[in-house]
Formats: sequence, C-alpha cells, structure tokens
Amino acid sequence: MAAFARLVVVGFVVLTVIYLAVSLYSRSVRREKLEREWHEQGRPGDKDAYIQAGMTDYEHSLRRKLILLVYVIPTVAVAVIIYVTNFM
Repeated sequence: MAAFARLVVVGFVVLTVIYLAVSLYSRSVRREKLEREWHEQGRPGDKDAYIQAGMTDYEHSLRRKLILLVYVIPTVAVAVIIYVTNFM
C-alpha cells in the first residue's frame, strides 16, 4: 500500500509540473499570436488592452480546459493497466 501511495504522490507531482509547463507554453503562444495579429492588422488603440482582452477570452476558452486532460488521461491509463494486470 505504501508503494501505491508513493506512486500517487509522485505521479501527481509529475503531472502538475507537466500541466504547468503546457499551460505556460499555451499562454505564451496565444500572447504571441495576439501581438502578431495586432501588428499585422494595424489596429488603432492600446496594444496592451487588446492583448489583455484576448488573454481574458483565452482564460474562458475550451483549449485551456482541455489542458486538464494532462491529469485525466495518465490517471485513467494507469488505472486500466492496474485493473487488467490484477483482475484479468
């Protein structure tokens, strides 16, 4: 049982690091895209306000929620492997 608890704790820490890395990368890509759009379209007004509005939209987007699958998919995979190994 101690080995399983260690697996869960270490797995959670590793998945959290991966989640943070993917999340930060996705945010930076979105910010770069907004900056490129602002320059290419020659938008009038404040660049920072445009980027902030775009990042607010990103915070409520499906892409941000899909990044949570970093936790779900490996957890389900490990659970299926444990089940198949022990009960089939």
